[in-house]
Amino acid sequence: MKKNIIISLLAGLLILTSCEDFLDLAPIDEIGSNGFYKNTEEVEAGVISIYDGLQAVVMNEFALTEMRSDNTKTKNSEGDWAQFEDMNVSPTNATVSEYWSLNYNVVFRANVVLQNLDAVSDEAKRNQFEGEAKFARALAHFNLVRAFGDVPIIDKVIGPEDKDYFSRRPADDVYQFIIADLTDAASKLPGKDEIAFGRATKGAAYALLAKVYLTVKDYGKANDAINEVLKEGYALEANYNDVFYNEMNDEIIFAIQYIPDNTEDSEIFSYNFTWKGRASGLNYPTDDLLNSLEAGDLRQSTLFYWEPLAGSSGRFECGKFRASSSNEELGGNDWIVLRLADVYLMQAEAIMGAATATSDATAIEAVNKVRRRAGLPEIVGSLTKDQLLKERRIELAFENHRLYDLIRFGVADQVMEAFSNTTEASFEYNSNKLLLPVPQREINLYDGLTQNPGY
Repeated sequence: MKKNIIISLLAGLLILTSCEDFLDLAPIDEIGSNGFYKNTEEVEAGVISIYDGLQAVVMNEFALTEMRSDNTKTKNSEGDWAQFEDMNVSPTNATVSEYWSLNYNVVFRANVVLQNLDAVSDEAKRNQFEGEAKFARALAHFNLVRAFGDVPIIDKVIGPEDKDYFSRRPADDVYQFIIADLTDAASKLPGKDEIAFGRATKGAAYALLAKVYLTVKDYGKANDAINEVLKEGYALEANYNDVFYNEMNDEIIFAIQYIPDNTEDSEIFSYNFTWKGRASGLNYPTDDLLNSLEAGDLRQSTLFYWEPLAGSSGRFECGKFRASSSNEELGGNDWIVLRLADVYLMQAEAIMGAATATSDATAIEAVNKVRRRAGLPEIVGSLTKDQLLKERRIELAFENHRLYDLIRFGVADQVMEAFSNTTEASFEYNSNKLLLPVPQREINLYDGLTQNPGY
């Protein structure tokens, strides 16, 4: 598997080299900002450190998203991991605390870059670095506000004396901050063919901006952002399996990269999705998800992998992101954050808006592009919200979209209440639990932080 970004330690600096090399970010997180960012190369090293931070963010994100929906569960319901599938997460849950701090670490790295842009003499490079930093800062805040609701907005490098920054800000304010960052990033970032794969692009900024606008129900602006993405030359892979196993393909808008068999830059989520992983297996498909596919859906073999050693008689595991490395705990699978199929389904959502159905030809064709690849009959005449939500569930399963889709579509209470009453789930649903608890560790440290209701 090829990578397009390489960073290596040389005389205390991190240097970007050719597009044929691997991503090696090992030393980045040990570099501070004091006296370091004096020229373009050093600022670029700071930019690359942002991507290193994103590697850590998504490692366990599946637990907070997929496992808190009707999509996935643990194999044996063990320990803190079982809290996610039961939607009963403790404020002291280590994974939740880590997710909070890792996202704010990305924000810090982005703010360090933004603080030192004056060291970059070339205007095009300075604009690119600013766009990359603001894209990542927006992505981290988007992760946080969807997971926790009201959260602190950190728009600069802060210290202990900046106590006002530690208070939670209303979610609406956070979304407006995200929109401003992404709008500016989109105006400064290059197109997908003008920068190394794995770095933020104009298309990535617009795609994320579209999802933010959908979240705040500004459907017109969401559609405008989607139209900008569609100008960028992305294309659906002919084969669904190739999206995940033919990496760096033209469907990918933004992915977080890893290296196989590398102790610093490999990933472990693909290992944890198997019977050998943590708690004897995480992110296992629920029966509810397994039974939701239509007959003849060509995505099935990619979505679900039959493991004869899982359980007493074998079980289905997540079929995406299967590690191919010699050491299963050092996988190199890239994590896909944004891809074109998601954008097509968002296009239908934006056109449908607040309605429950649409007969708009563009919306229907957007969904049919995804269905045709799956070998399924086309939708004719009218597209309903339920059809669109189901298509998103199957197409994007295991990619950390399901819970937020349910919330955005306004059906989270309905769907999760029904699922909680099945014999497979059997937990007591509480709508307060759609938000995660603010980590108790953070509340203990900062007086301005309060806990979410129900915790």
